[in-house]
Amino acid sequence: KASMGTRRVLVTGCSSGIGLAVAARLAKDELRRFKVVATMRDLKKRGPLEKAAGDSLNKTLEIKELDACCEASIKECVNSLPNRRVDILVSNAGVGMIGPLECQSIAAMKELFDTNFFGLVRLVKEVLPDMKQRQSGHIVVMSSVMGIQGLLFNDVYSASKFAVEGFCESLAVQALKFNIKTTLVEPGPVMTEFERKVYEDAEMMDLSETDEETAKIFREVYLPYSKKVFTSLGQTTEEVTEQTLKVITAKDPPLRHQTNRLYTPVTALKHADPTGRLPLDTFYKMIFKHDNVLNATLGVLKSVLRTKKIQPKL
Repeated sequence: KASMGTRRVLVTGCSSGIGLAVAARLAKDELRRFKVVATMRDLKKRGPLEKAAGDSLNKTLEIKELDACCEASIKECVNSLPNRRVDILVSNAGVGMIGPLECQSIAAMKELFDTNFFGLVRLVKEVLPDMKQRQSGHIVVMSSVMGIQGLLFNDVYSASKFAVEGFCESLAVQALKFNIKTTLVEPGPVMTEFERKVYEDAEMMDLSETDEETAKIFREVYLPYSKKVFTSLGQTTEEVTEQTLKVITAKDPPLRHQTNRLYTPVTALKHADPTGRLPLDTFYKMIFKHDNVLNATLGVLKSVLRTKKIQPKL
């Protein structure tokens, strides 16, 4: 039973990565503020979560099946909860995709949108009416800095996160009228299995559908550049999880929260120049022109990180 003091949190995509870490962290909350319903599409993959949950398993954390791509599955999961009560939704299920556009099938893109965008829409559609009725709730969405600023060879993934941001930004206004909070958590690069898998797939990718120069840019410029950015600026799942916990427990949670302070200048460029020339130019130069400038910048940021272990203010 979730008593008045404890809030029930439904987390999706908990078989690995950020979803797993967030579910386990909330379940182990020292103040026992949460009852966690940790969900995943395939319960056969529950092992790592059970391990991470430890003693909290079947006490403050229960594992349920939920496929964000299936309305019936979502309804069944929510129906199984006492009074269908979800105080906090953490929508985290997602898939990645990188590479030249010509090498990606429309079917794969639709599949990505079905999870990254429509997955969120289906969840919100299911829990929002009850939240409105109770005049309380918090919808927390794992977005990405790529939902603010597009990045080379991340065209479709970025588009899905832009869709998520537009959806939440619009909905937040209506939700507020019913005392429901909305927060987009926007990590930069995070070192997880998810990212590792995306990059592994990229290295093996069949690039025969694109021209030689694009293939070369992807292999010889983008992939090494990405690795550099990850090793210099990448956050751990633990860091992102702590930031998410802060957002969930905040008295007045923000609509947007970037977890990585080092990334804020990148997104600030966009607001600094309404014509869009500044970010376009900066990214172009960073990637194609100034390898040494990039290396120097990353080096400086890395040392700042080490000395300060910067955390964004909430």
